[in-house]
Amino acid sequence: MPILYIANKNYSSWSLRPWVLLSELGLPFEERLQVFGPGSNWDVFRRFSPNGRVPCLVDGDTAVWDSLAITEYLAESHPAVWPSDRAARTWARCAAAEMHAGFATLREQCGMNCGIRVRLREAGPALRADVARIVELWNEGLARFGGPFLAGPAFTAVDAFFAPVVFRAQTYGLMIEGPASDYARRMLALPSMRRWYDAALAEAWRDQGHEGDVLRHGDIIEDRRAPALDARR
Repeated sequence: MPILYIANKNYSSWSLRPWVLLSELGLPFEERLQVFGPGSNWDVFRRFSPNGRVPCLVDGDTAVWDSLAITEYLAESHPAVWPSDRAARTWARCAAAEMHAGFATLREQCGMNCGIRVRLREAGPALRADVARIVELWNEGLARFGGPFLAGPAFTAVDAFFAPVVFRAQTYGLMIEGPASDYARRMLALPSMRRWYDAALAEAWRDQGHEGDVLRHGDIIEDRRAPALDARR
């Protein structure tokens, strides 16, 4: 059975993508979670991942790192990873690639942190542009392919690639309008997304790097997570 190495569910947006894809498609895998440690995680993550990062899928003697590479590896054996319709598949691949490579301001100012609610001190033009483009993509996909998912009636890889944005929108109260707002609610209600979210809330680990990223840009107005390990002593 393939092994998917991931990091903290509260923080690791890159890990969420293949995890939710495998889960929603019902593909068997073993999850192994390696907690983020202070400073560089290179030495620890290099034990299972060639680039020292997560996610990494290990299938027998084959290691596949990077969420997009994992997606394409899975697609070779499981056609349901991408839409069957050519036009929908092409659009889905383009949208997923855009998410994979872009939206730098959103990533920097709204890092994934599932268990808290944050009031941003400022949403500048670059962040507003990133959010507007995502809303445009979501509304376009829903309109062109009929929903309820971005490329048609079934959950596919493009939905997995935007799953972390759904959690970010919830955490930071991002302005998601039109059919895209209903899509975000449907995504949050998926069984796999609920399992990820519940596990993220139960985590008692705190990574100071990720926590500091939040505090540079906003104020925590609610923390729904289990008490931190230090707070339990």
